[in-house]
Amino acid sequence: MKRVQMRTSAFAAVVVIAGSALAACGSGSTGGDTGSSSSNSGGGAENAKVAFLMPDLASTRYELADKPLFEAKMKQLCPSCTVIYQNADSDAAKQQQQANSAMAQGVKAIVIDPVDSAAAATIVKTAQSQKIPVIAYDRPVPATPADYYISFDNEKIGNMIAQSLVDHLKKENAKGGILEVNGSPTDAAAGLIKKGIHSAIDPSGFKLLAEYDTPDWQPEKAQTWVSGQITQFKDQIVGVVAANDGTGGGAIAAFKAAGVKVPPVTGNDAELAAAQRIIAGDQYNTISKPIKIVAEASADVAYQFMQGQKPAGKTTLYNTPSQLFVPTVVTKENINEVLFQSGIMKAADACTAEYAKGCAELGVK
Repeated sequence: MKRVQMRTSAFAAVVVIAGSALAACGSGSTGGDTGSSSSNSGGGAENAKVAFLMPDLASTRYELADKPLFEAKMKQLCPSCTVIYQNADSDAAKQQQQANSAMAQGVKAIVIDPVDSAAAATIVKTAQSQKIPVIAYDRPVPATPADYYISFDNEKIGNMIAQSLVDHLKKENAKGGILEVNGSPTDAAAGLIKKGIHSAIDPSGFKLLAEYDTPDWQPEKAQTWVSGQITQFKDQIVGVVAANDGTGGGAIAAFKAAGVKVPPVTGNDAELAAAQRIIAGDQYNTISKPIKIVAEASADVAYQFMQGQKPAGKTTLYNTPSQLFVPTVVTKENINEVLFQSGIMKAADACTAEYAKGCAELGVK
């Protein structure tokens, strides 16, 4: 699901790097044996089916971005192919059923963003036993290597959002401690983000007051937990590292409900609501990781597998050939450049009446 303070040239460099990675992926070169345990023996993808299995509805990105972008790229690569899309709505058992159904329908590849990274090992094993390659998407499957893994660098994301917050707090001479709101304990990507957060917070000199692993990434659960910490720590809280925009939004809602000043709060995913909170001054940062990059890369890799090829990874993670793209930290200082001038987000969507003044101040138009 790109680094700290970015200029247009740096952002463009990220896009160029990602683009070259995609071009290499789509070149048709098999790259030799990458160590994946299965290989589609069908050869040729005409009229083939591919499953695109997403994890939850708590994050709006899957329905609004990942699904249409993946489908559009697959249609471009293979007009006669069919995408079987399912969303498990945070239910690992439901995702298992969806995967079984897709296999029964004869898919030639599965792209899966796991609800539960451990439970997804069963899906990987079952698919591979049927010679159906599995591409882990956004979240890895550590226990059983998938055939490929495509994501942004989640550990780096955690480090980036936390270091950005630490640097800001030091610049402001803040005195106090930090709350850490992590993602789902069943999500291996959340574990990587958490590791990255600690790599910045632990040596920062700021006390970690408390941390919480948010079940299913639910903003409401993050809000409830943060509310309790406000009661306990009061004005000792000078910042909150939240692992994504949903949990960050929950944290912000907790401070507002308590009637106290909102400290700097991080995020990740660059959701529209998060962009609006940054424009309004309620959220300190988020991470821009253009979903188009990973969605299209996943379609490219899936299509290669569907043709019987074995695409090579750019790196290896959890014994899985992988592509890990680099995102961009977004704050008020660069939000116009990174999200709006780049075309990732439309000013008309963000600059509604409530945010019009903030947009004007930042030059967002």
